[in-house]
Amino acid sequence: MAEIQVSVQDGESKTFPQGVTVAEALKELVSSKQRKQTVAVQSNGRMLDVSTPLMTDTAFAPVVVQSEAGLEILRHSTAHLMALAVKELYGDQVKVAIGPAIEDGFYYDFDREKAFTPDDFEAIEAKMIELVNARIPFERREVSREEAIRFFEELGEVYKLELLREMETDTVSLYTHGRFVDLCRGPHVPDSSWIKVFKLLRVAGSYWRGDEKRPMLTRIYGTAFADKKELKQYLDHLEEARKRDHRKLGKQLSLFTIQDQIGPGLILWQPRGALLRRLLEDYWKDEHYKNGYQLLYTPHIARQDLWKTSGHLDFYSENMYSAMEIDEVMYQLKPMNCPFHIGIYKADKHSYREFPIRWCELGTVYRYERTGALHGLMRVRGFTQDDAHIFCRPDQLEDEIFNIIDLNLHILKTFGFDQYDVYLSTRPEKYVGSDEHWQLSTQALKQALEKKGLQYQVDPGEGVFYGPKIDIKIKDQLGRSWQCSTIQVDFNLPERFQMSYTGVDGGEHQPIMIHRALMGSLERFIGVLIEHYAGAFPLWLAPEQARIMNITDDQADYCEQIHVKLRALGVRIEKDIRNEKLNYKIREAQLMKVPYMLIVGDREKEEGTITVRQKDGKNLPAMTPEAFVDLVVDECRRGIAH
Repeated sequence: MAEIQVSVQDGESKTFPQGVTVAEALKELVSSKQRKQTVAVQSNGRMLDVSTPLMTDTAFAPVVVQSEAGLEILRHSTAHLMALAVKELYGDQVKVAIGPAIEDGFYYDFDREKAFTPDDFEAIEAKMIELVNARIPFERREVSREEAIRFFEELGEVYKLELLREMETDTVSLYTHGRFVDLCRGPHVPDSSWIKVFKLLRVAGSYWRGDEKRPMLTRIYGTAFADKKELKQYLDHLEEARKRDHRKLGKQLSLFTIQDQIGPGLILWQPRGALLRRLLEDYWKDEHYKNGYQLLYTPHIARQDLWKTSGHLDFYSENMYSAMEIDEVMYQLKPMNCPFHIGIYKADKHSYREFPIRWCELGTVYRYERTGALHGLMRVRGFTQDDAHIFCRPDQLEDEIFNIIDLNLHILKTFGFDQYDVYLSTRPEKYVGSDEHWQLSTQALKQALEKKGLQYQVDPGEGVFYGPKIDIKIKDQLGRSWQCSTIQVDFNLPERFQMSYTGVDGGEHQPIMIHRALMGSLERFIGVLIEHYAGAFPLWLAPEQARIMNITDDQADYCEQIHVKLRALGVRIEKDIRNEKLNYKIREAQLMKVPYMLIVGDREKEEGTITVRQKDGKNLPAMTPEAFVDLVVDECRRGIAH
């Protein structure tokens, strides 16, 4: 029998008979402890199951279950285990679709006449535990595509058949796990006994292949870990995230509502939410004015020809709403503000001396999002971008990008975000403009990031169709990342709209356009803020800074007077003079996350003071209303300065 050399990467090499499995080689090449943690190996850029026979000289690196790659394999295997459990319990009543590993877990999509609910989890998990104890192996085999098609035709697995018929390959790999056979690249854990720590989490409806015209499937989500401690930490994290869910808090705090009668993905701001939004907008406008920006307002619709010129109809039409006919001319809702700002630019002639021109707008745009993708404030169909466009000369480009980054990080820090990841997104497969302009734009973004001293990752092919971009993903209190800020360089639109300025040489030149949004959209940013602060906003941002309440009806008139006085002095204050017990009023104010409760009894009324109770239950010494105003102003000033 022929022999081969097998080695652990950067380690020992040994001779084995041809056909030795990875698992057999591991026994000779690594310690028993490492072998017991190895779920697969990586060799020449490929992941191999430990059951894989080796036919040629091979060097590999063990993939331990605790690693990121190992955890992904464990979770993918758990998805298969769950599918096997479902098949064992419900048989041919259920058709299977796809079941990948995802960030923090896995899911599998099932087609069943009666959709699964969380009530089914107990039975499914019990069956999964039974299968874990049976130590059922994951067995891989390669077959021709035609053989796989015949196999799944016999099973009636229509979703697997659809995937197979679209594949342009002669052979495919199948994994058998008990009575469940799946179309899968793998790899998987050696057997089901590796899957000890898992939890089914939730169900959701999911259209097959994301198409609303295709069958609605039931998606069961779950997670798996290498040890129980990690699972507990994750479940605790999920529970905290549930408490901070902006949809739940938005309702509890009367910030916003979404109603079917109005339409999905369309936000109705309630008074408290509208006030919170106004506070953001006022701060945003003030900061932009300080940094040399001018404010614009533009319409919500435009002639369809505008979107043809901009290229949106060619590259973005699937996200735009249908056209409407007005006076025999076709119009469309705007998905972007940029062409309007260009229209304002073209209303006048410009000289090189005017640059840079910095224009900003809180512009509401409309984009079609599939119903299944909508999510509270985070994914909507109508939203307001904190948009801005800078027109500049080539020699100003790098400095302008640097200044945008500076303002961006300053604003994010003011709102409590000082942890973030930065990405440089490069040219996508489908793009417009010259390679020279793409290279110049990308280099300017890169140099500005390096000048600022920011670490960044390159995100290949994720730029927009007209230019590269910088994306800043902020991290909230739970360490979750949220896409908010983006900075994009654009040579394309100035060329399409034939924009120009008079240069120092007296000739006509084309300006460079920078698109940027610092918060992304007010809706999403407020949603992130709600979850970041769990609804308990810092005082400068709280829509209700204080609530005054009386102990008995005897102090109602005094409460009214203080309420009017403090509102006139700029405090955002509400009153509660109902004939209810004080503890009940305090509890209600705490549920509404009110920072300060002002309590008035006979003594306070007689002395012209108020007792100030903080949201944590501590009382401050009695003070005059004027002293409380000073306290609020000082705390707000410090909050914004931070």
